[in-house]
Amino acid sequence: MASHMRPRPPVLSPEERRANLELAKVARTERARVKEAISAGQISIFDAINDVRPSVQRMKVIELLESVPGVGPARSALLMERRKIALSRRIGGLGPHQLRALRKEASIMKIDPKRGSLIVMSGPGGVGKSTITQFLKNDPRFWVSISATTREPRLTEKHGVDYFFVTENKFEQMIAKDEFLEWAEFAGAKYGTPKDAVREWRDLGKHVLLEIEIAGARQIRESDPTAKLVFIAPPSWEELQNRLTNRGTDSPERREARLALALEEMAAAGEFDFTIVNEQVEGVVTQMVSLATAGQD
Repeated sequence: MASHMRPRPPVLSPEERRANLELAKVARTERARVKEAISAGQISIFDAINDVRPSVQRMKVIELLESVPGVGPARSALLMERRKIALSRRIGGLGPHQLRALRKEASIMKIDPKRGSLIVMSGPGGVGKSTITQFLKNDPRFWVSISATTREPRLTEKHGVDYFFVTENKFEQMIAKDEFLEWAEFAGAKYGTPKDAVREWRDLGKHVLLEIEIAGARQIRESDPTAKLVFIAPPSWEELQNRLTNRGTDSPERREARLALALEEMAAAGEFDFTIVNEQVEGVVTQMVSLATAGQD
């Protein structure tokens, strides 16, 4: 007969117990201060939703709503039921649909989030843009833009997660209706950044990050003057050369083409609002966050 006994919790030393109690105390204090700030009108619920601290991300959504002046427990519960959000839902577990639902309720309560920034990141191939994007993807303050494309999805790719996969006809309709911030054709397929998704996430208070080619950044300069254009530069041309030439999968001809393109891309740095040298990824991410949040206080 299989045993259904629960595993025993780990035995902690007195020092470990004291450390855990202290961490729990700090977390309770941080959550209490967030709720006090909401009650005093110093921050909105969206400021809390975008708070990166783990203690705040673990807070229940209903606690935030109950802290809003004039809302209270009963109205908070009704609001969450109406929007089909579980009472046990925590901030860190909110999905896109639930965020949109809260945005609608917030409008009714005349609570508006601070509009997020649009950050356009570009730079030469091999400079580390994808790594920077992955860091910011895990930051609750950011939403990484998803492109629409006419190419076929690969086996592991999902619609609405990796790309918005659309037909050639649909893409042409979107161009005709001016629905892209920028678009381009590459290797026989079209790629574009839909305006509506970017607008929606910025309205939800998220900073939107676009990792795109320089030609796309130039288009966005024209279509959205509020965008902050950031060029990621290597510590030196020699280091970028090493990164590009040490890729074992490229033929000599392909390496030469990559280097020629990188040299051309490096020459465009002066067209951007900011240049950040990628000495260390964590440092670049910190600077990107500072650029996104500048002027929001």
